[in-house]
Formats: sequence, C-alpha cells, structure tokens
Amino acid sequence: MSAVTTPAPTTLDPAPRKPTRSSEAGRAQSRGGRRALGVLAVVLAAMWVFPIYWMINSAFLPLNKLQTPDPTFFPTSGTLSNFRRVLEDPTFWAAMRISLGVVIVVLVAALLFAFLAALAVSRFRFRGRKGFILTILVVQMIPAEGLFISQYQMLDGWNLVNKVAGLSLVYTAAILPFTIWMLRGFVAGVPIELEEAGMVDGLSRTAAFFRITFPLLAPGLVAAGVYGFLQAWNEYTLALVVMTDPAQRTLPLWLQGLVESNRATDWGVVMAGSAVIAIPVIVFFLFVQNKMTSGLVAGAVKG
Repeated sequence: MSAVTTPAPTTLDPAPRKPTRSSEAGRAQSRGGRRALGVLAVVLAAMWVFPIYWMINSAFLPLNKLQTPDPTFFPTSGTLSNFRRVLEDPTFWAAMRISLGVVIVVLVAALLFAFLAALAVSRFRFRGRKGFILTILVVQMIPAEGLFISQYQMLDGWNLVNKVAGLSLVYTAAILPFTIWMLRGFVAGVPIELEEAGMVDGLSRTAAFFRITFPLLAPGLVAAGVYGFLQAWNEYTLALVVMTDPAQRTLPLWLQGLVESNRATDWGVVMAGSAVIAIPVIVFFLFVQNKMTSGLVAGAVKG
C-alpha cells in the first residue's frame, strides 16, 4: 500500500490590522483641512457675488430707500421704475447700437486675424517667426494709456474719430496680441498627425484641416471670442478718447453721462443701467458655454 500523504498546513492570512491612532488622526486632519478650504471657498465666492447682488438689489429700490442710513438687503417694496427710465431713454438705445456694432466688428476681425496668425506660428517655420512671437509678448507689456495720443492722432488723420470703424480698429489692435497667444496654445495642442492620417485616407490638406483640426479648435475660438467680447463691451478709457461726440457713445460712456447729467446722482437708475448692460454679457456666455467643449473630439472621428 502506498503511503497517504497529508497536505501541509496552509498559512492563514494575517488578521486585518486595526487602524492606528496616527492614521486616524491623519484622516481627521485631512477632513478638517478640506472643510476649512470649503469654508474659505464659500467666503471668497460670497465676497465676489455680493457686489453683483447689491447692484441688482439697488436697481429695484427707489431713491428714498437708497438714501437712508439703514441698508435694505431685500427689495420687498421694490419698483421697476428705474428700469423703465433706462429703457425709455433714447440715448441708451443709440449707445446700445454703437456698442453692438463695435463688438461685432471686433470679434470678426480679431478672431480671423488671430486664427490665421496662430496657425502660421504653430504649423509653419518661416524667417522671422521667433521675432514675431517676441513682438507679440513685447506689445502686451506696453501700457494702453501710453498709446492714446498716437492712436488719436492716427484716427484723426484718417477721419475715423467718433466712428464705429475707428474704435473697432484700435480695439482689434489691442485685443490681437493676447488672442494670438491664446489660440497659438490651442493650435499647438492639436497633433498634426491627425491631419496626416486624414490625408492618407484621401482628404486634401484643406479638407483635412477643416474636417479634423478645425473642430478641435472650436473651444479655443470660443474662449478667444469671450475674451474679445468682454474687452470690447466693457472698455471705457479708450472709448473716452476716441468717441468725443456725445451722440457717439458706447454703453460705458452712456453710463458715465447718466451719472453726470444730474446734480444728485440717482443711484437706482445707475444700478438699473449697469444691470441692463450686464445682460448681453450673461446671454452671450450662456450661449457659448456649451460649445466650449463640443469640438474637443468631434474632429477626431472621420465621418
């Protein structure tokens, strides 16, 4: 008879270790740190939102409420008369048309030229490329106020003072350097191998660019468009220099005229005007926010 071998005893898994006091203290400290950061974030957000809330709150209050020493935090007895006075002012709509015209021209021109320049410095190697990039950086360092006199003399010589074309020209020149630098990063982040793969599949270089690369650049174009819109819509000092005619004012200049038109400033109307001016910015951002990520992968899939 053959001997029956008995299996060797297996080693039992060690019992799970109990958490030590040091590890528990570390986790508690980590949770406490996250809570502190959360509280700090809420405080900073409240500090950022409060001026906007106060502007909207004051827009619904009559003048006698705004002039009282006790602040009114909730417009329970609010009124729409401030907004009515703004919307019934014909100079407001004239300023609105001028601002919209300037913004449209600036967005089209800045995005077009910045996009072409970003493609050139990212996709091609040419003589003077590094100098062009260095020039973009240097131009951004020049204070805008230092160019006001020369810009005004240039526009006056071209008969473009107090005209939408003249203000759009200087706005475009001011926005272009940063816009080119921003789009250059987006273009450089898209691998050129995607275009080459499309060309292997039978696409021409132009078709490969517009069907593959261009959709991937949509978030960058939207981000640059948001930046250009905010700069052209809210800019005040350059418009003050170029648009000297009271009948040719942008919305920021109109709001300044609203403050200076009366001996005692009606802050309710001023706040209502500020709120109305902010509405197009909010609408524009809500319109484009969903498009900022829509082109991330759309061009990488061959249709």
